[in-house]
Amino acid sequence: MIRVLLVDDQALVRAGFRALLDAQDDIEVVGEAGDGDEAMRLARRLGPDVVLMDIRMPGTDGLAATRSIVGDDRLSNVRIVMLTTFELDEYVFEAIRSGASGFLVKDTEPVELLRAVRAVASGDALLSPGVTRRLIGAFASQTREPPASPALDLLTEREREVMGLVAEGLSNDEIAERLFVSPMTAKTHVSRAMTKLAARDRAQLVVFAYESGLVRPGWSD
Repeated sequence: MIRVLLVDDQALVRAGFRALLDAQDDIEVVGEAGDGDEAMRLARRLGPDVVLMDIRMPGTDGLAATRSIVGDDRLSNVRIVMLTTFELDEYVFEAIRSGASGFLVKDTEPVELLRAVRAVASGDALLSPGVTRRLIGAFASQTREPPASPALDLLTEREREVMGLVAEGLSNDEIAERLFVSPMTAKTHVSRAMTKLAARDRAQLVVFAYESGLVRPGWSD
């Protein structure tokens, strides 16, 4: 059973998500919070698998709550999905950098919400790498040229190549096809890169690819 914590300052939004999620045989809403402070308390008490976290809330917002939860070693297995009204939201980028697994627009289709919750709970990337790439590219293009990161030296040449393909938006199957290797081999390279760079998930790997200068916005457009 996938245990979900809902965090949004609008009770109507929480009620809609709860009705959808609780109707599933494999998902259970274990708690609701109306602000970031309550979200942090409930996350520590309930230990949910997935937190659906609104970004913009009065008081302690979703960004601060995300940092707190991600920074708590006791909650290392908790995955956070940011909820936003706007797809290209500057706070979403910062939230992913802080450890969130991705984001959903609040008016997303119900089937996509369910798919996302299940994907994150199973350890996969919440959103398609392509969506993450567009988001990061939009904001990375507004910043100065990133310096080369010495952390890239931890990766083999093949792992750097694979990380670049992840940042392009390719799935493991597509990476395997591009490099003429098996999907399992591609997945292994992705996993090793994540481990070496201490990335919580695929979304953070994409962030690192841009921030380290391994790829540049627009390279694959």
